[in-house]
Amino acid sequence: MKPFDFQLPTIIKIRNGLFKDTASYIKKHIQGRRVLIVTDPGIEQLGYPSELSNQLNSLGYVCTVYTNVKPNPRDVDCINGGERAREFQADLIVAIGGGSVIDSAKAIAILSVFGGSTQDYSGKDLVPGPVLPLVVIPTTAGTGAEVTRSSVITDSEKKRKFTIKDVHIAPKLALVDPELTYKLPALLTASTGMDALVHAIEAYTCKLSNPIAEGLAIEAMTHIYPYLKRAVLNGEDYEAREHLMIGSTIAGMAFSHADVASVHCMAEAIGGLYDTPHGIANSMFLPYVLAFNAETEPVKHGVIARTLGLADPAIGDEEATQRLVEAMKQLAREIRIPTFASLPSVRPEDFSALSEAAFQNGSTPSNARTITKEDYLNLFKKAYHQPIE
Repeated sequence: MKPFDFQLPTIIKIRNGLFKDTASYIKKHIQGRRVLIVTDPGIEQLGYPSELSNQLNSLGYVCTVYTNVKPNPRDVDCINGGERAREFQADLIVAIGGGSVIDSAKAIAILSVFGGSTQDYSGKDLVPGPVLPLVVIPTTAGTGAEVTRSSVITDSEKKRKFTIKDVHIAPKLALVDPELTYKLPALLTASTGMDALVHAIEAYTCKLSNPIAEGLAIEAMTHIYPYLKRAVLNGEDYEAREHLMIGSTIAGMAFSHADVASVHCMAEAIGGLYDTPHGIANSMFLPYVLAFNAETEPVKHGVIARTLGLADPAIGDEEATQRLVEAMKQLAREIRIPTFASLPSVRPEDFSALSEAAFQNGSTPSNARTITKEDYLNLFKKAYHQPIE
């Protein structure tokens, strides 16, 4: 058995209605009294940051709110957030929002202590030491960022994404309340749910997977796939919402201790260039990468198909994988994920640059099947010229 490490630095609390007790959990588990709340304008409009501030103020905390976070978070906004934290003399950061908010908060936690540019920490284990303690409250069921040690940021000038990977940026406390996802619109539910499913699939199949990550990934799939369509079609299906939230967190634990792979590499390439929402981008490329990888890793793909109830043990891995690929295409259709070709910004003349960006992604070596820049180019062309219909 190949050696591996598995470290769980995050305390996880999961229950419906937990948000109303956020301040008491923070007081119990985290040091600090000056709180920078990181969120985005949409979450601010829902009133969650204001409610959180009131909770914390009642227990003697002093709070300020930073809302300059965009989808596919930018390096410049993280730098500004770090300056805001230093000026306020924050000793604790609370992030409430989706993956972009949480990833931004992780970068802000670094910059507020060590300064510099966000890119200075791009790569693995380059954070010099402990950062500001981070409490995260996810409002989407998708990224799993509440339990990961990574932060994906967009380089504003190069229009490419880069990843900071370091255990120092893992949240100290994750407060997971499915009720915060009840107001998510259908498309956001669909895209974040597909993101979580891809996390589980790639954590299970990637070259850095390990027995613990594999077990978590399989468990996550059982919470995501059967319930995603239900949650998209009926946002008030609370049972489905709960399963998606739990599945997303478990998938986050899985890929954080293994890796993602080529679906994410392609998704991050178009996210950097076109600002495509990450979950939608993942969904667009998933069937094509599954078919590509299954040629050299048929057994694991067969296991996924059987886990999702798409094939029984009597069916061979090749047919099971074909069913898996078709099921992912069908799911994307049913939850109305747009196709790659339908994106108004996409230009075939960009495919070479996108292929280079995907190939240079740090997760490319983790893909289940060895993949080249030319392979990426062919996959981009397939996704564009053979769209899911």
